[in-house]
Amino acid sequence: MANIKSSEKDIRRTATRTARNVARRSRMRTYVKRVEVALAAGDAEAANKALQIAQSELDKAAQKGVIKRNAAARKVSRLNARTRALASA
Repeated sequence: MANIKSSEKDIRRTATRTARNVARRSRMRTYVKRVEVALAAGDAEAANKALQIAQSELDKAAQKGVIKRNAAARKVSRLNARTRALASA
């Protein structure tokens, strides 16, 4: 444990940020998984609705620095392509 007040505060801050980021990452993965489950089931309408929520969560995660901006864009793009392919099939 740190002996300096500012270091103790840094440790508390890090723990808070880590907990927040873990929650954000988990939430993001949950919504992405919902899209993938809908795609696997072949339900285009449910996949489309889930994609809208997942896209929002991915963008928030990227904005907060949980994942990189391009990684979020890539995930959204790939999910969107799969959703469109299911809808047109």
